[in-house]
Amino acid sequence: MLLYDNLTPQETATQMPNRFIRFRRIDTDREEQNTMIDSSTLSFLKKLAKNNDRGWFQTNKKLYEDAHANMVEFAGKMIGEIAKFDEAVYGLDPRKCVFRIYRDVRFSKDKSPYKINLSLYIAPGGRKPVEPGYYFHVQPSASFIAGGKHSPDSPELLKIRNAIARDCDEFVKVVESKEFRERFGELRGESLKTVPKGFEADDPAIEYLKLKSFTAVTDVADDKFLTSPDFSKHAAETARAIYPLNVFLRKALA
Repeated sequence: MLLYDNLTPQETATQMPNRFIRFRRIDTDREEQNTMIDSSTLSFLKKLAKNNDRGWFQTNKKLYEDAHANMVEFAGKMIGEIAKFDEAVYGLDPRKCVFRIYRDVRFSKDKSPYKINLSLYIAPGGRKPVEPGYYFHVQPSASFIAGGKHSPDSPELLKIRNAIARDCDEFVKVVESKEFRERFGELRGESLKTVPKGFEADDPAIEYLKLKSFTAVTDVADDKFLTSPDFSKHAAETARAIYPLNVFLRKALA
């Protein structure tokens, strides 16, 4: 990833056939729609994992197009739900939130041309620039929901650390709240072994200041739940629980 699955900032939106775009617009206008991840989407990803080559992919491209359309529909549903509490994502184009399936293999020993997951990122501006937002990763038996800020660059990391040191109580109130801990446990991401430059070892927030990423993650390993009507509600509730972290991080980076 960018968090997540080695996604690169250079990735651009996959253009969809008009028939899928029209289908998405019709469906997402239905207020009571209960868009979910289709079992056929997981089926496609399982087949792709066993046949990760261009020949198979081209022969079965319709399966990919259907799976991608499903992800765009799900993105539309999630944008609508998240915008109820996070106005910054209101009006996003769902197509600009879904990541491409094509891997950048230029600097990788693994030359498999395709990712074996589908994913989307909802944040101001879509999936890029990568502002604090909400990430949904779909992969058979390895799906998860995440949010926050993964691997900020050096200037961004300093801004976040300064904000945590300055407003330690506010940050701790977010990441150590009962709901946050029950849903996500602790923040995930790499951490320094030593005190970051410019900060004191006795700073009350020193363990958070050592972090190099500020990411909340919850796993969704049960594929039956992922493809059930209840998952959309769970995903929206999880995003709502991530929102206070995003608010703090966006303020820090402003």
